Amino acid sequence: MKNENEEVSSHEALPLLSLNHVSLLCRSVWASVRFYEEVLGFVLIKRPSSFNFNGAWLYNYGFGIHLIENPSIDDEFDTIVEPRPINPKDNHITFQCIDVGLVTRRLHEMGMSYETAVVEEDGIKVDQVFFHDPDGYMIEICNCDNIPILPLPSCPFKPRMGSLKKAAPRNCGFMENVMMESLSMDMMNISF
Repeated sequence: MKNENEEVSSHEALPLLSLNHVSLLCRSVWASVRFYEEVLGFVLIKRPSSFNFNGAWLYNYGFGIHLIENPSIDDEFDTIVEPRPINPKDNHITFQCIDVGLVTRRLHEMGMSYETAVVEEDGIKVDQVFFHDPDGYMIEICNCDNIPILPLPSCPFKPRMGSLKKAAPRNCGFMENVMMESLSMDMMNISF
C-alpha cells in the first residue's frame, strides 16, 4: 500500500512559475488602497478597463494584490462589524522583512492594533507581527528567512497524521529537484 507522500510525488506538478496575485474582497477600494500603499508600500498599477466592477490592482515585492469592491461583504458573509481578534492561527498573508522592530514602531505610530509572537526552532528565532487590514484580513510581517526551507524528505522528522515520526532520509524526489534547480538558478543570477 502506497503512503500519501508517494502518491503525491508520483504525479507531475503543474508548470507553475510563482505567486502572481492575491484577490481580496473589500468594502471600500480606496480605503484598502490607502492601507496597502501607506502601511505595506504597494503601488497602484493599471487595471484593465474592461472590468465592469469597482476594484484596484496594486503591486510590489514580486506579486500583486487585486482589490474587488463589495460594500455588502458583511451581509453576504454574515461577518460581524466590530474587528475580529488578532489570531495568528487565522488565514493571513505574510510578508518577510529585515527589521520587525521597525515594523512594530511604525504600526504603533499609526495607532494600529497588532500582536507579536516568536517562533523558535533549534535556537533560531523568527519574530512575527500580526495586524488587520481595513476589511479584517490578517497580515503577518516576520523575519521568516531566519528558518531555512528544507525539503521534508531531507529532514530527520516528517509530520504524519498530526504527529511527528522518525523517517529515514530518502533520495530526492521531483519537488526537491525543482527546489534545487531554482536555488541553483538564483545563485547563478546573483553571481553574474
